[in-house]
Amino acid sequence: MSDEKKAIQAKTDTAVFGTGCFWCTEAVFQRLEGVVKVTSGYSGGHVVNPTYEEIGTGNTGHAEACRIVFDTSKISYDDLLEVFWKTHDPTTLNRQGNDVGPQYRSVIFFLDNEQKAKAEYYKDQLNKSGAFKDPVVTAVEPYKNFYSAEAYHQNYYNNNPEQMYCRFVIMPKLEKFEKVFKEKLKH
Repeated sequence: MSDEKKAIQAKTDTAVFGTGCFWCTEAVFQRLEGVVKVTSGYSGGHVVNPTYEEIGTGNTGHAEACRIVFDTSKISYDDLLEVFWKTHDPTTLNRQGNDVGPQYRSVIFFLDNEQKAKAEYYKDQLNKSGAFKDPVVTAVEPYKNFYSAEAYHQNYYNNNPEQMYCRFVIMPKLEKFEKVFKEKLKH
């Protein structure tokens, strides 16, 4: 049986996260065992079917985000949230590194009340624990839309590993991620 048929037969769920640049988010989540598909796109805004250029203005209300389809028998939403919190800076408002604007906000788009409760619980626990020196400002927003980004944004790191942004921003992030989450990586 093909991997695709196995994925269809498996019980899957979906998570939608924004952690700044979707190229970084996609590269991280693609490497997790149990993640079936990651799609880069735009979520949370008021413009129908926006373009990358429109998103870049910061005026559409969208965040660069990834829709993550995962096999619930292999990885849980809680596991995905752990990776979410540990692979970006959830304490900077509308900014990740040199990427600045509301389109780069840290955000969890919840698809149901269970996802909302878990996201809010972990955010609250992180703030209470002092895990970060600054408060966690990650937005927890209801999912209302997701528009796939243009084709050249999909599978970006894997298709462009020699591109400068990939080498100097994504690769170091992946190296750190792979050390921290080595037991959760695809084999």
